[in-house]
Amino acid sequence: MNKVFVNIALSLDGYLAPEGMTMADPGHKNWDEKWGALMAWLLNQQYMREKLKFGPGGETGPVNDMVRHTFERTGANIMGKRMFDQGEVSWPEEAPFHSPVYVLTHEKRDPWVRPGGTTFYFINEGPERALALAREAAGNRDIRISGGADVIQQYLNLGVVDELEVALAPVFFGSGRQLFENLNEPAPQFSIDTVLDGADATHLRYVRL
Repeated sequence: MNKVFVNIALSLDGYLAPEGMTMADPGHKNWDEKWGALMAWLLNQQYMREKLKFGPGGETGPVNDMVRHTFERTGANIMGKRMFDQGEVSWPEEAPFHSPVYVLTHEKRDPWVRPGGTTFYFINEGPERALALAREAAGNRDIRISGGADVIQQYLNLGVVDELEVALAPVFFGSGRQLFENLNEPAPQFSIDTVLDGADATHLRYVRL
């Protein structure tokens, strides 16, 4: 059976996104600078630069290989409406997923087909339904829970997350969207699988016990 995994970047003080993050006001509480510092490690990788059509260059090595593996293993993505709304106005026309994306929302909307193999499906029936559809679409590949924090927490509480991959960046947000809050008791249990040091982040991989 395919695996369900979370792959995200996290600030050193535990925030997934800075306070006031909205594409309508990039300067609000300097969230754009904070976000840039959080994601610098990823945007510096050769594979990601090629995927986003930034041009040649970028870092190669173990972190670049890790990023490539993350995209190659993913057969479907799940995300929340807030994350989709931010991305809809900032992703390039060829969105960087190249697989089905299931968006948890109360909004009724027809699928949104993008060039390069990405189609966004808007799911009104809750996280279990989105996961069932993602499993079917992914085939023998895995399902990535892309975010945001509320969506990740829902799947942690359902007990279906097999792996947590966290890029811990040495930046402080001070406030924003915390990742590990609103978790039910007993909380899911994980063990450390691998630790990879990078120039701009430490990459931690945990597997469910």
